[in-house]
Amino acid sequence: MSRPITLFHISDLHFGREDRGALDWVAGAIAAERPAAVAVTGDLTMRARHAEFRAANAWIGALPVPVTVEPGNHDMPYVNLVERFVAPYRRFRAIQRLLERPLDLDDLHIVPLQTVTRAQWRFPWVDGWVREPALAATLAAIDALPSGARVLVTAHHPLPERDARGRVLTINGTRAMAELARRGVLGVLTGHVHDPFDLVAETAAGPLRMIGAGTLSQRVRSTPPSFNEILVDGREVHVRVRNRASVPTEAMQVDTVPASVLPPHEAGEPVAPVAAGSASDRPQP
Repeated sequence: MSRPITLFHISDLHFGREDRGALDWVAGAIAAERPAAVAVTGDLTMRARHAEFRAANAWIGALPVPVTVEPGNHDMPYVNLVERFVAPYRRFRAIQRLLERPLDLDDLHIVPLQTVTRAQWRFPWVDGWVREPALAATLAAIDALPSGARVLVTAHHPLPERDARGRVLTINGTRAMAELARRGVLGVLTGHVHDPFDLVAETAAGPLRMIGAGTLSQRVRSTPPSFNEILVDGREVHVRVRNRASVPTEAMQVDTVPASVLPPHEAGEPVAPVAAGSASDRPQP
């Protein structure tokens, strides 16, 4: 019988605009509680500057448990376009071994899916794109596992291809979601939007669990800095959104994937109160 496994899912640290108190709190929780692993779903930095990467790499590299890291769109060089196109992940070199690292935790497997790109047809290149080689690599890794293996997929961008108004969010997301649902993955862990969510998407191949983490930076949207504590018990996935403001999980999770990645105060909007969310601890469909 599969043993319960606890993971911490953190995202959008944005060193350069980090929330030092939140980072210290999370590091303390990891050191004290020793989850089986930590999944970091991108945007380690604010502008991919060398100093920001040094700070981010030092913080992540000091974590005392297994870690896997996804790159985010903020982690691609902004000014040095030669580096962006030729060696976009050079600044991760201090934690290169953790970048898009598959993790095997007994019979629970964490498989990465890359959604960031060097460039795309729409500027400013912040949205997601599941390119075919990246999807093929993820699917091949899942297909190589034993039949019935428990799998969580990590990515930076949420995979829905369009929002409610029809705006494209993640190119090729519809196909990616269907292929992951067809393989029975337990959930897709993502970041990018700075508010946590826990939703089930209907795909052509069946339901797919989508779990988003909030931010550990000062760039908050409608919820305070937080991270997800994820308990995988059998094939059930339970999510608790932990935050220092003691806001309950159901009030932290928003009920749709936000279309905008900008915090409201940076987008010129009034800062909203803590969002009403969807129900927490949904059973795995």
